[in-house]
Amino acid sequence: MTTLPALRRRHLIGGAAGLIAAPGLAGAQPVAGGRPLRVIVPFPPGGAVDITSRLFAERLGPVLGQTVVVENRGGAGGLIGADALAKGEKDGGVIALISATTWCAAQFMHARMPFDPQRDLTPITQLTDGALLCVVNAQTAQQRGWTDFRALIRWSQANPEQVRMGSSGSGTSSHLNISAINRFADAKILHVPYRGGGPAINDLLAGNIDMMFDVMPALMPHVEGGKFKALAVSSADPLPMLPNIPGMKSFADLGLGDHALVNWNVVTTAGGTPAPVVQRLFEAVQAVARQREFVERLSPLGYGIVLSDSPAAAGAMIRAETPRWQRLVEISGARME
Repeated sequence: MTTLPALRRRHLIGGAAGLIAAPGLAGAQPVAGGRPLRVIVPFPPGGAVDITSRLFAERLGPVLGQTVVVENRGGAGGLIGADALAKGEKDGGVIALISATTWCAAQFMHARMPFDPQRDLTPITQLTDGALLCVVNAQTAQQRGWTDFRALIRWSQANPEQVRMGSSGSGTSSHLNISAINRFADAKILHVPYRGGGPAINDLLAGNIDMMFDVMPALMPHVEGGKFKALAVSSADPLPMLPNIPGMKSFADLGLGDHALVNWNVVTTAGGTPAPVVQRLFEAVQAVARQREFVERLSPLGYGIVLSDSPAAAGAMIRAETPRWQRLVEISGARME
């Protein structure tokens, strides 16, 4: 069996014991001439990135001393929004949360990229990471006897392509993850791409699809409400907030003992933005990420706060992660013309 190196979870700035006080800022210092700062969300409303971006944006304005507006630009697994960012103002006036798949994986899936991430995007700082959560429609799980993740995999093997998994789009982390699981576990789960996590969640609630393997913030309210049943997380081990939900190490008998995936997001602006502006944004993002309320809002939803030491360190992290995501693309066979 071909194995994939586990994605490493970096040091977290989070949890009650790990909170660090925000450094003092020398008054509000707006960027982009003080005009409204645009936060592009590269997915439709309702998904995890949208929820996180809005929580982040409402706290960023006071730190910068200017209005911050959120703009959804969903589609193409996040590339449409990232392309709008790449082609936006080069003065720090437009930022976005850009995921590992856009930074690292997309270039290996698309014959022609609309932009070059390394040239046309500038990383400011990593902000979050989080494992993917496997959830199934609770009613469907009861009908089909999916008492745990192992039962789901066995059912898919006996009923090829009858388990329909929705994702935020082709080439997203959920797509790459299920492709690896299908390969390693000889599962037969059908991938159904959507334009974002929100529409997929709506169809899972309605029973039009059977499962999702996606980041946790938008899924957990429905788990807590009993509509979704949580079966597994994509990290190697269980997460502290879900200690009874097994990670991939628990499924070594299915061929998944060496598979693990953790997605991450980097606050990003357009390539060519002057270094002093990038540094100002870096300081502002760090101030938001160290606010106790922000950490507490994200933590129960499965996102950890992970901050880079500098914009350069964020860039180095992206380069180090790229081979891992390239391997996931190779496993998935995903290719877009």
